[in-house]
Amino acid sequence: MRTLTKEIRDKITPLEAIEILKRGNKRFVENLKINRNLLQQVNETSDGQHPFAVILSCIDSRTSAELIFDQGLGDVFSVRIAGNIQNQDILGSMEFGCKVAGAKIVVVLGHTKCGAVKGACDDVKMGNLSALLEKLKPAVEAENTINSERNANNSEFVEKVASLNVRITIRKILKNSPILNEMIEHGEIALVGGMYDVETGIVDFYDDEIVTAETLAKTLTVA
Repeated sequence: MRTLTKEIRDKITPLEAIEILKRGNKRFVENLKINRNLLQQVNETSDGQHPFAVILSCIDSRTSAELIFDQGLGDVFSVRIAGNIQNQDILGSMEFGCKVAGAKIVVVLGHTKCGAVKGACDDVKMGNLSALLEKLKPAVEAENTINSERNANNSEFVEKVASLNVRITIRKILKNSPILNEMIEHGEIALVGGMYDVETGIVDFYDDEIVTAETLAKTLTVA
């Protein structure tokens, strides 16, 4: 497998970048991972990197983006924080990854059985974690289809909150980053959400909600 060069990466379109991730996840699930010479990739990326994607995911030990999308060294920027929430530092990292380093897609990746989401559902208070879980509360409050057992013991409620959190995070990224908005408007990047199933290894992309130059205005209206 070739290490990404600037020339190769620059030819990738935002929608092609999503397909690359989908194919990588399919290989992961089928246990057909590409055979890479990682030491060679260390040498080939020593003078620079040209990732094609920025992936915001949870710190959960089961959700390493490089593994579940079968990517090598220098292929993706991996941004990880409990509950895959956004804040100013993460937005800055995304802006660097796209505007400065040239990534073509931003992915917000949630996952099933998320401990941070469960904590928010149960209104857990614990040190600095309390402030982080507050950022998940909008998703808890937005879930309005379940009226009873709105807590971590209700797996259906937890998964619905996790999915809403991905969508809310996408809207917050659009609201808080004029740089990423402009890049989407110009067709330079796209933004998409998805959910990783910790039982199957499958990533379900929200294909009908991909934010591109064509759908940006509608998405901003919803946001």
